[in-house]
Amino acid sequence: MKLSLNKYYIIFGFIGWVLLFTTTLAIPKIFIRSEDLAYKLKLYFWAESILCGIFAFLCSYIISLFIDYKLHISNLKQNIWKLIVVFVLVQILYTLIIWPILDVASLQIKGAYSTITFKGKMYNVFYFMTLFFVWFFVFLTIKIYHQLKSVQLKQVLLESNLRESQLNTLKGQINPHFMFNSLNNIRGLILEDVNKARVMLTSLSETLRYSLTKSDSNSIALEDELEMIENYVAISKIQFEDRLTFETDIDKASLNIKIPPMIIQMLVENAIKHGISNLKKGGKVKLSTTIEDYQLQIEVSNTGGLNQNKNGTQLGLQNIKKRLELLYGENSTFNLRELDNKVIATIKIPLK
Repeated sequence: MKLSLNKYYIIFGFIGWVLLFTTTLAIPKIFIRSEDLAYKLKLYFWAESILCGIFAFLCSYIISLFIDYKLHISNLKQNIWKLIVVFVLVQILYTLIIWPILDVASLQIKGAYSTITFKGKMYNVFYFMTLFFVWFFVFLTIKIYHQLKSVQLKQVLLESNLRESQLNTLKGQINPHFMFNSLNNIRGLILEDVNKARVMLTSLSETLRYSLTKSDSNSIALEDELEMIENYVAISKIQFEDRLTFETDIDKASLNIKIPPMIIQMLVENAIKHGISNLKKGGKVKLSTTIEDYQLQIEVSNTGGLNQNKNGTQLGLQNIKKRLELLYGENSTFNLRELDNKVIATIKIPLK
């Protein structure tokens, strides 16, 4: 919205100009003088200050309209001469209009001073110009501030839309990635055990239904995510049987904390696919959550080493890092390390 069309600017601008001329013209002449003034002379001084204030507001409004519609603050240096020309023209217009009106008013009101001399008018021209210059500086300051806030708001909206678009893209990678891995497992199981493959396919459909509904949101309760993980682990155990052991150590205080959907599931999936599946005797995957220093810490560990993951695409891990960065910025961390023949993935999310 243009600043000159803002109703509050118009109201305060009008009142401000009238008060300015009233306090600098009428009040000093009426109340500071020692001698008593005739009623009509006082009336003239009040009329003079109010008329000057009204015409000053109209002239300043012309300048504000010109700045709003013809100039952009970013090109202020290139168009400064236009502002100077408009400023001077408005001063001339103000002088040509206000003085004839004041002269007529002075002659019509008995007891008032006679028409002001040319020297007095020239002196007052500089006075009026000074007031306009002060207003001009204040208006440009407000205008620049207003435009900067508008630019910042647009930038925030653009960044928000971009972040939302990136999140949607990343969430769109989850389901195909998850489905591809699960269907590969089912394909391998069909030749070994049709009944188990059928059960696994049913569980997969339930899991996919969950992932499709929950991935529409940027956050879900950790408790809901755990339900999803249990289904996924149940599917994986059909394939790995005794080779996969899954344990949890969940802090009850963390169950209602909001987290990005399927972010733990991707850690568990990565631990099983790139860790347990590469071990002949299998291994253990452990999920634990704790709350420390106003942060939710999620830890998924699996038997094995980091060198087992070097042939993977790392799509899941890249997805996790990017989503955490977009949602929490530098306030979240994701770390993957090897310790005592275990690969440990740790996510820390700030508690809002």
